[in-house]
Amino acid sequence: MLVCLVGGFPPALARTPGEVEVGGVLREAQMQGLSGPTRKLSEFRGKPLIINVWASWCGPCREEMESLEKLNRRFGGKQFNVIGISTDDYVHLARLFLLRSNTSFSHFIDSKLFLENMLGAERLPLTVLVDARGKVLAKFYGAKEWDSPQAVAMISKAFGIDI
Repeated sequence: MLVCLVGGFPPALARTPGEVEVGGVLREAQMQGLSGPTRKLSEFRGKPLIINVWASWCGPCREEMESLEKLNRRFGGKQFNVIGISTDDYVHLARLFLLRSNTSFSHFIDSKLFLENMLGAERLPLTVLVDARGKVLAKFYGAKEWDSPQAVAMISKAFGIDI
């Protein structure tokens, strides 16, 4: 059961099945393309990665998407990549949300819950910072302003890059 965060943070919940915790390395995953082709998670290795897990029905997910897009347009692709993972049950609803949000980064849909479980997305939105080798550096639950000076500084420090 996914919980969409509105307001504060609920108490810690049990880990999801097969969750890779902070400090662990993500396993290989085939990601079904939502806004582009299907790709393997390993294709994003070699450069730090920001993974945002969202759903079209989640208000906070919709709210933070604009700031992720601004972050991606300003810094994405240069020193790190940004991708989105939809947990929607219906592909057409996820695509409709993407059409309305007009994002430029790649999105995938997790219809079999593999990525949702591996990333630990029992609450949404979830944003995961991953280093160039696939190691999970940090997990953030709840909507954030990802293009704010504070978030950019945190990302720069976590990835050890100057942005």
